[in-house]
Amino acid sequence: MRIIVVGCGNVGLTLTEQLSKEGHNITVIEEQSSVVQTAVNSLDVLGIVGNGASYSIMKDAGIDKADLMIAVTDSDELNLLCCLIAKKAGNCHTIARVRNPIYKKEINFIKEELGLSMVINPEEAAATEAGRLLKLPSATKIETFARGRAELVRLVIDENSRLKDLALKDIPSDLKKHVVIAVVTRGNDVFIPDGSFILRAGDEITIIGSSKNTVNFFKKLGLPSAKVHSTIIIGGGETGYYLAMQLIALGIKVTIFDKDPVRCKELTELLPQALVINGDGTDKDMLLEEGVMSTESFVSLTNLDEENIMLSMYVKSINPKAKLITKVHRVNYGEIIGSLGIGSIIYPKNITADRIVQFVRGMSVSKENNIETLYKLNDDRVEALEFIVKYGSPIIGVPLAKLKLKKGILIACINHYGEIISPTGESVIRDRDSVIVVTTQTGLNDINDILEM
Repeated sequence: MRIIVVGCGNVGLTLTEQLSKEGHNITVIEEQSSVVQTAVNSLDVLGIVGNGASYSIMKDAGIDKADLMIAVTDSDELNLLCCLIAKKAGNCHTIARVRNPIYKKEINFIKEELGLSMVINPEEAAATEAGRLLKLPSATKIETFARGRAELVRLVIDENSRLKDLALKDIPSDLKKHVVIAVVTRGNDVFIPDGSFILRAGDEITIIGSSKNTVNFFKKLGLPSAKVHSTIIIGGGETGYYLAMQLIALGIKVTIFDKDPVRCKELTELLPQALVINGDGTDKDMLLEEGVMSTESFVSLTNLDEENIMLSMYVKSINPKAKLITKVHRVNYGEIIGSLGIGSIIYPKNITADRIVQFVRGMSVSKENNIETLYKLNDDRVEALEFIVKYGSPIIGVPLAKLKLKKGILIACINHYGEIISPTGESVIRDRDSVIVVTTQTGLNDINDILEM
């Protein structure tokens, strides 16, 4: 597809890189010439220096032939204006990044009146991801498929786990029934395991199944499967506000620390059920006084990566049972953070880019492929794809055990009209089913691509 991206900040560049890799024709618009030059030199894209809200600049970028325009500058108003001009000038799909909570109440009106295809709020998206993890605190990552009916969940096998030192084929049926262990990460190695693969302590496994069966799997492993009852949030910015609002609705006790007295007053009015403390979240005495040693979860959301990491390390040392969530902006910290064992890491710019990329993939379904959802896992070394099976596919009606699959491919889940099936060798795929495939191969565009020809 022809896509125009306005704004080459962290989100814009991450988004541009991903969409370019997936074969789309990208043109970026940015006012800083040095940023445009960097994008053009490092990515296979065209670049234009200028204001994305300018009609003439839009014309130069080819808005009349574009399929999609994405505005991700730092200004909500500029993003919305870009979308309005793009819609009038090119009648293409439009996506805007909108962060101001004031607009949240009016977002449906704005979408309808401006004809927006999608609105993404980075802070709210990050809060939603954190909220999902606090509902199932033993997980390190949760993604959804099949319109929320199926989940992809990661967890780490500890020394006391029932799974430790077991081959997949030897896992008791009460455990492996209804979920599939799709990926195993061991150090720097990633595996799509077969029945003879032996799990070890320290492995991070990715399971796929329905939400209900995933919870049952955690219960049978003896892991916490219910939401946390209390949390401490460091940082009362927009992400902290959205997260607190979600948790309070679930009946979770929320304590928020923020240094700014004006912001604390605002939060007290916005969130009367939360305990809002005007103080420095790095003050150990204050944290101890407010119950950091007994809280069930701790979320560090300041604007400083180093501060968030150090806070999580400190809480881990004094309250090892607490569920930790750490916000980090710089993705190149990934390998270092992974070795620290500080729970779940959320990368706001990646979350925003991923949500937009998923929408773009949905647009591409009717044009180039039948991928419904796609997630990149383990530093892009593994893909989890959801395909819609179309009439006439050679995989329909054939027991999975008899399908000749390419190496590195696992059929992890079948969605049959809302019924989530964790497949066995006897399972068959039917017309219009959606199928989740996990693979180390790249470039799959159709469910038929999983077969050896």
